[in-house]
Amino acid sequence: MIYKKDFKKINNYLWEIPKSFRADMKVPARAYVTEKMLEESFKDRSLGQLVNVATLPGIVNYSMAMPDMHEGYGFPIGGVAAMDMKTGVISPGGVGYDINCGMRLLKSDYLEKDIKPHLEKLATEIQKEVPSGLGRGRKIKIDIESINRVLEGGARRLVEQGYGEREDLENCESNGRLPQADASFVSDRAKNRGRDQVGTLGSGNHFLEIQKVEEIFDGDVAKIFGLFKDQIVVMIHTGSRGLGHQIATDYIRIMMQAMAKYNIRLPDRELAACPINSSEGKRYFSAMSCGANYAWANRQMIAHYVRKAWKTVLGEKASPLIALYDVAHNIAKIERHEVDGKEQEVCLHRKGATRAFPPEDPEIPEKYKEVGQPVLIPGSMGTASYVLVGTKEGEEAFYSTCHGAGRMMSRHAAIRKFPGNEVVRDLETKGIIVKCRSFRGIAEEAPLAYKNIDDVVEVVHNAGLSKKVAKLVPLAVIKGE
Repeated sequence: MIYKKDFKKINNYLWEIPKSFRADMKVPARAYVTEKMLEESFKDRSLGQLVNVATLPGIVNYSMAMPDMHEGYGFPIGGVAAMDMKTGVISPGGVGYDINCGMRLLKSDYLEKDIKPHLEKLATEIQKEVPSGLGRGRKIKIDIESINRVLEGGARRLVEQGYGEREDLENCESNGRLPQADASFVSDRAKNRGRDQVGTLGSGNHFLEIQKVEEIFDGDVAKIFGLFKDQIVVMIHTGSRGLGHQIATDYIRIMMQAMAKYNIRLPDRELAACPINSSEGKRYFSAMSCGANYAWANRQMIAHYVRKAWKTVLGEKASPLIALYDVAHNIAKIERHEVDGKEQEVCLHRKGATRAFPPEDPEIPEKYKEVGQPVLIPGSMGTASYVLVGTKEGEEAFYSTCHGAGRMMSRHAAIRKFPGNEVVRDLETKGIIVKCRSFRGIAEEAPLAYKNIDDVVEVVHNAGLSKKVAKLVPLAVIKGE
């Protein structure tokens, strides 16, 4: 059992369990939370999972959790862990089932007053153009050869086919493609699940929102990002759909069977992991990269259909929607970070955590280099979302930050407590249009099932992991399922 007394308070936003807490821990475990958030975290298994992550072979510096942390599979959601490339492991549980679930933000030149008369039509047209819901796909299934090209080419493949602009790739993490992808390591079952789902929203907490910029916190950074007060933007939140889920399922099974071969013993089977340089580790990394590329392609295709709906409603001469940025929050990547005073390559697991690179980092677009990487943090349905910016101070957390509000209540509990029709009615009284094919999907994602997004963002802002730039509020929500 873990108790509050086991934590050492480092500052008002950071708490640590020392390595001495348990004999099998290889590094301390850190949580970026307020005292109140820490106390609330004892309600689920997330803190125990955070300690378990600290036992993984080859983990460096710390196992970490962001303020939106909650119980996940193996790793807590909100978990961050870096592994030494020579001695470390890679764990599918450290990425999650929805590989490269992530965010894309499109910005317009329009103010709220310009779009308000067209809002209902826009939401209806977007819902028509972008299929959403569990298992719902597009009418056309692409063949396996085409899927292989998407898995290895990512968003770039779609731009080459005319679904977007070169600028979309420049404004995307890793330019929308991980080069380590090898489609031969993805099962036919996973590929078949993905054949009709490129350009689809999915279910659960995935959404598409028409939002307005309600508040600017940093005018200089906002100007470089192209954000201004009352501006209309469109936020897309989705991932790799059934294809990514199947990749995770396949490799968790493979790694559970292979661990004994490498003499790996872990406190929780859900942490199933193999050495990064093992055949299983390399195959998973290649397959996971395919899942990440598929997710970037998915968000690219959705952006294309949102733009199509935009022009259908506002006219061919309408000012276009430009990509501000696209960022993953369920991924493992090879990055360079400081370990024991020296820079080295690590395999960085971010599960429910967002990359937040600082100014001048070579991986971020040239136009953002002066200020840092845009960070996109969605709220729960009907609440605010945020744009932040990466900081140099975020180095202690491997330049990582939160990924959203974080659940406080399971989906089943939310369905029991919040009737979907009442949630819709409540949102409509606030002037928010809701488009969803089922009240069940609405109930699962009721705002009160989540932590307060404002509180979560305050923690990462005050801890210096990323800095607030703008607050966005929803005008229309298109929900999965």
